[in-house]
Amino acid sequence: MACHLSLSITSLNVCSNVSSQKPCFFHKKINSLITKTSSQQPLYTKIISLCSSTIPYKDISYIHSLFTNLHDPDINLYNSLIRCVLTSKCKENALLAFLMYVEVMCKGLDLDKYTYPLVLKACVQLRELRYGTFVHAHVIKNGFALDLYVVNNLMRLYGVCGCVGSVCKVFDRSPVRDLVSWTILIQGYVDNGYLKQGVDLFFEMIEDGLCADERMMVVVISACAKLGDLRLGKMLHEYVKSHKLNFDVFLGNALVDMYLKCGECDVAFDVFREMPTRNVVSWNTLISGLAQRREFKQAMNVFNEMQDQGVKPDENTLVGVLNCCSNLGALEVGKWVHTYIDRNRIKVAGFVGNALVDMYAKCGSMDDALRVFGSMSTKDVYSYTSVIVGLATNGKARMALNYFYKMLEIGIKPNEVTFVGVLTACSHGGLVEEGNKLFADMWRVNKLKPQIEHYGCMVDLLGRAGLIDEAMEFVENMPIEPDASIWGSILAACRIHGKVELAEHVTEKLVDIESEKDGTYILMSNTYASVSKWRDALKVRKAMKRQKIKKVPGCSSIELDGVVSEFRRSDKAHPRSKDIYAMVEQLTFHLIGTEALSDGSESCIV
Repeated sequence: MACHLSLSITSLNVCSNVSSQKPCFFHKKINSLITKTSSQQPLYTKIISLCSSTIPYKDISYIHSLFTNLHDPDINLYNSLIRCVLTSKCKENALLAFLMYVEVMCKGLDLDKYTYPLVLKACVQLRELRYGTFVHAHVIKNGFALDLYVVNNLMRLYGVCGCVGSVCKVFDRSPVRDLVSWTILIQGYVDNGYLKQGVDLFFEMIEDGLCADERMMVVVISACAKLGDLRLGKMLHEYVKSHKLNFDVFLGNALVDMYLKCGECDVAFDVFREMPTRNVVSWNTLISGLAQRREFKQAMNVFNEMQDQGVKPDENTLVGVLNCCSNLGALEVGKWVHTYIDRNRIKVAGFVGNALVDMYAKCGSMDDALRVFGSMSTKDVYSYTSVIVGLATNGKARMALNYFYKMLEIGIKPNEVTFVGVLTACSHGGLVEEGNKLFADMWRVNKLKPQIEHYGCMVDLLGRAGLIDEAMEFVENMPIEPDASIWGSILAACRIHGKVELAEHVTEKLVDIESEKDGTYILMSNTYASVSKWRDALKVRKAMKRQKIKKVPGCSSIELDGVVSEFRRSDKAHPRSKDIYAMVEQLTFHLIGTEALSDGSESCIV
């Protein structure tokens, strides 16, 4: 019997060295050989231990069936089973692990220093503070409150649950702290929005004589990125260099993100190029960071380079690229991304689906936007908001409102952006009465406090409808101070409806708010011109010249073969500018010639 037992355990040890492609198959085969052995506990313990080392191990039902065959399992076996259950990282198994912990206590087994970190890990996965405080009480009662590994896991739990004060208390009460303790403490502050305090703790740790590692630097640099503190960022980058930390992909990604958020795109590119290894997250960080800086063309160039290097984009990449397409009006590239999504059988839902709807809507292709929207299996407030805003800006006011009411019918609660879209639809459709009702319903029904954007939509709605006196009354009764966009809407309405005196009054207010902007002067000049007050219009233009206020040149763009080209007045930056201006001259010549022929004058065509 002893020989049989020894042979079975030896066979299991062999299984632990076999390829892990199908570990469950090997374990079950061995298990079938030992079911008749009278002393099964050491063998089952070995099987469960092997399964717990297989990551991920999903056949929890098999492990559970083994466990139920055991009589009086010890704490080591429970630890192995809990560890095995937690490898799947799903909430159901995390709850199972916690229930096993309760079972251990009910059986009166003595828990050890390995049990508590595992159970606390389950609490972290569950995000359950109640369970965590329950475990903490038993940690103190059973004398493990000073064990460093247990302390670090307690801190992690409180940090994940947003209890920064508790993280700090556990840290302060621990007589021994290591670099992991400091990292968890700092991450607790940073993850919960206490960025400056987290950075201060980093420097406190340095003063205590500890050196940061790569993981801690990622945490601190991410805090710096959120703060937008370039000086601090450069200091942290220098720390990485001077202490010769391993420039791994995580640290590189954090530095790229930090420099982008601080507005140093060129430095971000340099760090990106210097990275010894890059993953898809590296490319995503660069693409999304450039998009957030509104460097959409650069972001698209990075995406093209990513494809050239054979890096397969993930869903985050596609969302970032679709965002760039939306802002550039690059419909053809957006369609290519859509084709890529379909070809790779990526589910059109969630962020990807919403980004597709938004891209088509902003590129003016509402039929495609609605087609994608209709194909989405699940729709949320962002899906509906993208459609509503798209329909509103594309002049389909009534259809936008129909989608809004449908959204309410199925129980999806609108957000602030949804109401911007709805009020914009009312403004473009001249739906004054409906707009007033919806604005009132924002707070009365949906408990959403109107922001400056919503007040601006209402002013625009009244102004477009010619109700300028009502618009002024609305502005005067606003609970918040009107900004330049509000007064700009009034001024635009004055230009449309020839209200010169009111336009002059509004212009004074606008000049006080933003005297350096050209838009106010141009609108006022155009208002004078609309009622044939040419001298006054000229005075405004001269005032602009005297104050050295230059009109920002308009920009037009066109997409050809997936490449977006931008043009401004007198712009010669385009690589084919000579060909373009030559074509413009030809077109001008033909237009003048055609006009001359229609007038019967041949002398113009020479």
